[in-house]
Amino acid sequence: MAKKESAVEENVAEEKPKETTVEFLASLAAVLVTGLFIITFVVQAFEIPSSSMENTLLIGDHVFVNRIQFAPKSSWVGRLLPYRDVHFRDIVVFLSPETPGLYVVKRIIGLPGDKIHLRSGVVYRNGVALEEPYVDHDDDRMDSYRNDFPSVPPGDDPNVWTNWAIDLPSFIQGDDIVVPPNHYFAMGDHRGVSLDSRYWGFIPKENVIGRPMFIYWSFETPNDQYMKTAWSDRALFLGHVVLHFFDKTQWKRTLRLVR
Repeated sequence: MAKKESAVEENVAEEKPKETTVEFLASLAAVLVTGLFIITFVVQAFEIPSSSMENTLLIGDHVFVNRIQFAPKSSWVGRLLPYRDVHFRDIVVFLSPETPGLYVVKRIIGLPGDKIHLRSGVVYRNGVALEEPYVDHDDDRMDSYRNDFPSVPPGDDPNVWTNWAIDLPSFIQGDDIVVPPNHYFAMGDHRGVSLDSRYWGFIPKENVIGRPMFIYWSFETPNDQYMKTAWSDRALFLGHVVLHFFDKTQWKRTLRLVR
């Protein structure tokens, strides 16, 4: 009886149709198209080139950014990828208002209508001092413009965008700067080195690209690596990455959520 059952099973297996080459290529194409769609419209990979967001994001962190969450609403996505407005304290990637084509990552400190000012490095939002455990405060307390914004004028600070120095007074009410409609005020977590909304102004809503979701890879990278533009320097660093992938990858940061 057992032998008859085995024979039947073998016949069934033999009768199962095999995937043709055309079917295999169609399946592969579907996977590739899906992956391309996700990479193009849903997520985008970015690498962190500066220390302005330490210790939340380090130089050499590679992150996936959700491009859908803050995009204009569209019915075809539906509940699969829900939209929402930018929230206070969100970390966002956006196009620089000062430098066209430059992607920047900062934390949202002021929403439209919010009143912002700093005193001795402490941020006040709508009159309330913020508790910011994520902030690195190793800044130069002698920089009065940075730490007592906007009560101290920029003067001849070379880091302040000329257009912003001209427009800044029109947004000041009393001790505060008021965030206009459809704009955001952003700052880096590493306050002592971050060039942010204090230096180039508000982020237009349409400049926001998305929200970093998690770090998919992090590699120990010199502070000045991304300032080097020569192809020889890039090639040398690429070789360095290949040789030291395992011992210089910061494994503890892999898949860490960005908050």
